[in-house]
Amino acid sequence: MILAQLSHFAANPAALGMFLFDEEKAVGFSPLDLWGNMGWLARGVVIFLFFMSIYSLAVMFDRWFYYRAARNGSREFAPKVAGALREGKLDEAAKVADRYKKSHLAEVVTAGLVEFRNAPGTTEDQIESAHRALDRAEAIVHAKLKRGLGGLATIGSTAPFIGLFGTVVGILNAFQQIATQKTSGIGAVAGGISEALVTTAFGLLVAIPAVMFFNYFTGKVEAFDVEMDNSSSELIDYFLKQSHKR
Repeated sequence: MILAQLSHFAANPAALGMFLFDEEKAVGFSPLDLWGNMGWLARGVVIFLFFMSIYSLAVMFDRWFYYRAARNGSREFAPKVAGALREGKLDEAAKVADRYKKSHLAEVVTAGLVEFRNAPGTTEDQIESAHRALDRAEAIVHAKLKRGLGGLATIGSTAPFIGLFGTVVGILNAFQQIATQKTSGIGAVAGGISEALVTTAFGLLVAIPAVMFFNYFTGKVEAFDVEMDNSSSELIDYFLKQSHKR
């Protein structure tokens, strides 16, 4: 078949020129040409991926600024509350913690201080009550820190497959065009190829940043968890030392 085509073009150079001209005319790879060559199903895939990218960008910016505020607030909070506790001023330490609303450490320490001051019973009961309050506060803050990360993980894992779905649809359309037009030239399959290229590339473009930032933010959350655990342990140790002095 290929040899027959080549011999035909060799005998008719004008036919070869017309073949190449038609192919170049039919194929365009600018964004508008690619969009115009796509079917409605492939366009739906691209639109869906576009909304996924908008959501992932919103989560990235939100978590970035949230973690930055938590880190900066905790850096200012830690030395101030430590100084108040060294002087034995629990009320002052609670006030300091209450001023740093965006600090993850302040939220946890505040829960422990308030519970220790207000819990009835002996000092041992107060310490145990403060310990439970710290655990509850850590769980709540951990949930706040992880907010939106599940969506990033979902986008990072599913976007390539959604793009692959568009690729399969594009290839099917390409074969359908070949069967319909009875020709195997590149112009006959340009629409299907464009669908496959665009959806695959867009799926990867959405997934790669989502996976990278999910891993980065997960590391941040783990570091914040360690800081909260250490602060809780230090606060309980402080309560124990204070109870021994009485």
